[in-house]
Amino acid sequence: MRPPDAAAGETDDERWLERAREAAARGPLGHHTHFTSPTHARPTGGETGERVRREGAWLRERGLAPTLFCGGGWYTDRSVALACAGLGYADCTPRATRPPYLADGAAWAELDAPALLDLSGESLAAVPTTHGAGDLARALGRPGLAPRVHAYFHDTDLVDRRRRALIVAALVLLGRRRPVADLDAVAAAARESAPHRAWEDVARGEAADLPA
Repeated sequence: MRPPDAAAGETDDERWLERAREAAARGPLGHHTHFTSPTHARPTGGETGERVRREGAWLRERGLAPTLFCGGGWYTDRSVALACAGLGYADCTPRATRPPYLADGAAWAELDAPALLDLSGESLAAVPTTHGAGDLARALGRPGLAPRVHAYFHDTDLVDRRRRALIVAALVLLGRRRPVADLDAVAAAARESAPHRAWEDVARGEAADLPA
Protein backbone atom coordinates (compact mmCIF):
# COMPACT_ATOMS: atom_id res chain seq x y z
CA MET A 1 0.00 0.00 0.00
CA ARG A 2 1.19 3.52 -0.83
CA PRO A 3 1.23 5.89 2.16
CA PRO A 4 -0.79 9.09 1.72
CA ASP A 5 1.06 11.99 0.09
CA ALA A 6 0.27 15.12 2.11
CA ALA A 7 2.06 17.34 -0.42
CA ALA A 8 -0.44 16.18 -3.05
CA GLY A 9 -3.45 16.88 -0.81
CA GLU A 10 -3.92 13.36 0.58
CA THR A 11 -4.55 14.36 4.20
CA ASP A 12 -7.15 11.88 5.43
CA ASP A 13 -4.66 9.75 7.34
CA GLU A 14 -7.25 8.08 9.55
CA ARG A 15 -9.25 6.74 6.61
CA TRP A 16 -6.07 5.38 5.05
CA LEU A 17 -4.93 3.82 8.31
CA GLU A 18 -8.29 2.11 8.77
CA ARG A 19 -7.93 0.48 5.36
CA ALA A 20 -4.29 -0.40 5.94
CA ARG A 21 -5.09 -2.12 9.24
CA GLU A 22 -7.87 -4.08 7.57
CA ALA A 23 -5.45 -5.16 4.83
CA ALA A 24 -2.80 -6.14 7.39
CA ALA A 25 -5.33 -8.41 9.11
CA ARG A 26 -5.79 -10.33 5.85
CA GLY A 27 -2.17 -11.10 5.00
CA PRO A 28 1.36 -9.69 4.74
CA LEU A 29 1.46 -5.91 4.43
CA GLY A 30 3.68 -4.21 1.89
CA HIS A 31 5.01 -0.66 1.53
CA HIS A 32 4.61 0.79 -1.98
CA THR A 33 6.26 4.08 -2.92
CA HIS A 34 5.39 6.57 -5.64
CA PHE A 35 8.54 8.65 -5.85
CA THR A 36 7.09 11.76 -7.50
CA SER A 37 3.33 11.97 -6.84
CA PRO A 38 0.21 9.81 -6.54
CA THR A 39 -0.07 9.84 -10.34
CA HIS A 40 3.65 9.65 -11.18
CA ALA A 41 5.31 6.57 -9.72
CA ARG A 42 8.90 6.84 -10.91
CA PRO A 43 11.26 9.52 -9.57
CA THR A 44 12.02 12.78 -11.33
CA GLY A 45 14.44 14.02 -8.67
CA GLY A 46 15.08 13.96 -4.96
CA GLU A 47 16.60 11.38 -2.63
CA THR A 48 14.85 8.13 -3.47
CA GLY A 49 16.15 6.10 -0.54
CA GLU A 50 15.37 8.88 1.91
CA ARG A 51 11.76 8.92 0.75
CA VAL A 52 11.46 5.18 1.40
CA ARG A 53 13.00 5.59 4.88
CA ARG A 54 10.72 8.54 5.70
CA GLU A 55 7.58 6.69 4.63
CA GLY A 56 8.70 3.56 6.48
CA ALA A 57 9.15 5.57 9.68
CA TRP A 58 5.70 7.18 9.20
CA LEU A 59 4.12 3.74 8.92
CA ARG A 60 5.86 2.41 12.03
CA GLU A 61 4.94 5.47 14.07
CA ARG A 62 1.30 4.59 13.38
CA GLY A 63 1.60 1.00 14.50
CA LEU A 64 1.96 -0.63 11.09
CA ALA A 65 4.75 -3.09 10.39
CA PRO A 66 5.17 -3.70 6.65
CA THR A 67 7.41 -6.62 5.78
CA LEU A 68 7.49 -6.17 1.98
CA PHE A 69 8.34 -3.41 -0.47
CA CYS A 70 7.63 -2.61 -4.11
CA GLY A 71 8.86 0.52 -5.85
CA GLY A 72 6.39 2.40 -8.00
CA GLY A 73 6.88 1.88 -11.73
CA TRP A 74 9.29 -0.94 -10.78
CA TYR A 75 11.87 1.71 -9.88
CA THR A 76 14.79 0.85 -7.66
CA ASP A 77 18.37 1.90 -7.19
CA ARG A 78 21.08 1.22 -4.64
CA SER A 79 19.81 3.85 -2.18
CA VAL A 80 16.27 2.38 -2.33
CA ALA A 81 17.65 -1.13 -1.80
CA LEU A 82 19.70 0.05 1.20
CA ALA A 83 16.63 1.75 2.68
CA CYS A 84 14.65 -1.49 2.29
CA ALA A 85 17.43 -3.47 3.99
CA GLY A 86 17.49 -1.00 6.86
CA LEU A 87 13.73 -1.30 7.33
CA GLY A 88 13.90 -5.10 7.31
CA TYR A 89 11.79 -5.44 4.18
CA ALA A 90 11.84 -8.16 1.56
CA ASP A 91 11.91 -6.42 -1.80
CA CYS A 92 9.46 -7.42 -4.54
CA THR A 93 10.56 -4.70 -6.97
CA PRO A 94 12.94 -6.89 -9.02
CA ARG A 95 11.31 -8.38 -12.09
CA ALA A 96 11.87 -11.64 -13.92
CA THR A 97 11.39 -9.75 -17.20
CA ARG A 98 11.89 -6.12 -18.18
CA PRO A 99 8.71 -4.01 -17.89
CA PRO A 100 7.94 -3.31 -21.55
CA TYR A 101 6.93 0.32 -21.12
CA LEU A 102 10.23 1.49 -19.60
CA ALA A 103 12.38 3.87 -21.60
CA ASP A 104 15.81 2.73 -22.74
CA GLY A 105 18.24 3.01 -19.83
CA ALA A 106 15.51 3.32 -17.20
CA ALA A 107 16.39 1.86 -13.82
CA TRP A 108 15.01 -1.51 -12.77
CA ALA A 109 16.32 -4.76 -11.25
CA GLU A 110 16.34 -8.14 -13.02
CA LEU A 111 15.98 -11.30 -10.95
CA ASP A 112 14.24 -14.58 -11.77
CA ALA A 113 14.31 -16.31 -8.37
CA PRO A 114 14.54 -15.31 -4.69
CA ALA A 115 17.97 -14.12 -3.66
CA LEU A 116 19.90 -12.24 -1.01
CA LEU A 117 21.25 -9.07 -2.58
CA ASP A 118 24.63 -7.95 -1.27
CA LEU A 119 24.80 -4.18 -0.74
CA SER A 120 28.14 -3.04 0.66
CA GLY A 121 27.81 -4.89 3.94
CA GLU A 122 24.00 -4.98 3.99
CA SER A 123 21.87 -7.89 2.79
CA LEU A 124 18.42 -7.54 1.25
CA ALA A 125 16.04 -10.44 0.69
CA ALA A 126 14.44 -10.13 -2.74
CA VAL A 127 11.40 -12.01 -4.03
CA PRO A 128 11.00 -11.04 -7.68
CA THR A 129 7.69 -10.40 -9.37
CA THR A 130 7.28 -12.79 -12.29
CA HIS A 131 3.94 -12.07 -14.00
CA GLY A 132 1.30 -9.43 -14.53
CA ALA A 133 -2.30 -10.59 -14.69
CA GLY A 134 -2.35 -10.90 -18.49
CA ASP A 135 1.08 -12.57 -18.54
CA LEU A 136 -0.10 -15.09 -15.97
CA ALA A 137 -3.21 -16.01 -17.95
CA ARG A 138 -1.09 -16.57 -21.07
CA ALA A 139 1.56 -18.55 -19.17
CA LEU A 140 -1.04 -20.90 -17.71
CA GLY A 141 -2.07 -21.86 -21.23
CA ARG A 142 1.45 -22.89 -22.22
CA PRO A 143 3.88 -25.58 -21.01
CA GLY A 144 6.90 -24.60 -18.99
CA LEU A 145 5.30 -22.58 -16.20
CA ALA A 146 7.96 -21.25 -13.83
CA PRO A 147 8.41 -23.27 -10.61
CA ARG A 148 7.70 -20.16 -8.53
CA VAL A 149 5.08 -17.65 -9.66
CA HIS A 150 4.55 -14.24 -8.06
CA ALA A 151 1.84 -12.38 -9.97
CA TYR A 152 0.76 -8.79 -9.39
CA PHE A 153 -2.25 -6.64 -10.15
CA HIS A 154 -3.55 -3.28 -8.99
CA ASP A 155 -6.63 -2.75 -6.85
CA THR A 156 -8.05 -0.69 -9.72
CA ASP A 157 -7.99 -3.84 -11.89
CA LEU A 158 -10.71 -5.27 -9.66
CA VAL A 159 -13.11 -2.46 -10.54
CA ASP A 160 -13.31 -3.66 -14.14
CA ARG A 161 -15.58 -6.73 -14.22
CA ARG A 162 -13.80 -8.44 -17.11
CA ARG A 163 -10.36 -7.75 -15.66
CA ARG A 164 -11.46 -9.05 -12.27
CA ALA A 165 -12.86 -12.23 -13.81
CA LEU A 166 -9.55 -12.83 -15.65
CA ILE A 167 -7.54 -12.38 -12.44
CA VAL A 168 -9.78 -14.67 -10.39
CA ALA A 169 -9.76 -17.40 -13.05
CA ALA A 170 -5.97 -17.20 -13.44
CA LEU A 171 -5.39 -17.44 -9.69
CA VAL A 172 -7.74 -20.43 -9.39
CA LEU A 173 -5.88 -22.23 -12.20
CA LEU A 174 -2.51 -21.30 -10.72
CA GLY A 175 -3.59 -22.74 -7.36
CA ARG A 176 -4.18 -26.08 -9.06
CA ARG A 177 -0.68 -26.15 -10.55
CA ARG A 178 1.49 -24.70 -7.79
CA PRO A 179 1.37 -24.85 -3.97
CA VAL A 180 0.29 -21.61 -2.33
CA ALA A 181 2.62 -19.68 0.00
CA ASP A 182 2.41 -16.10 1.21
CA LEU A 183 5.24 -13.68 0.54
CA ASP A 184 6.40 -13.55 4.15
CA ALA A 185 6.96 -17.32 4.04
CA VAL A 186 8.82 -17.07 0.72
CA ALA A 187 10.96 -14.22 2.09
CA ALA A 188 11.77 -16.19 5.25
CA ALA A 189 12.91 -19.13 3.14
CA ALA A 190 15.03 -16.78 1.02
CA ARG A 191 16.77 -15.44 4.11
CA GLU A 192 17.58 -18.99 5.16
CA SER A 193 18.78 -20.55 1.94
CA ALA A 194 18.62 -18.31 -1.14
CA PRO A 195 21.85 -17.66 -3.03
CA HIS A 196 23.66 -14.36 -2.66
CA ARG A 197 23.76 -12.01 -5.63
CA ALA A 198 25.75 -8.81 -5.95
CA TRP A 199 23.63 -5.72 -6.50
CA GLU A 200 25.69 -4.94 -9.59
CA ASP A 201 24.56 -8.25 -11.12
CA VAL A 202 20.85 -7.42 -10.96
CA ALA A 203 20.72 -3.61 -11.35
CA ARG A 204 19.79 -2.35 -14.80
CA GLY A 205 20.16 1.31 -15.81
CA GLU A 206 20.66 2.40 -12.19
CA ALA A 207 19.31 5.91 -11.60
CA ALA A 208 19.42 6.58 -15.34
CA ASP A 209 16.04 8.36 -15.38
CA LEU A 210 17.05 10.90 -12.72
CA PRO A 211 18.51 14.23 -13.76
CA ALA A 212 22.19 14.76 -13.11
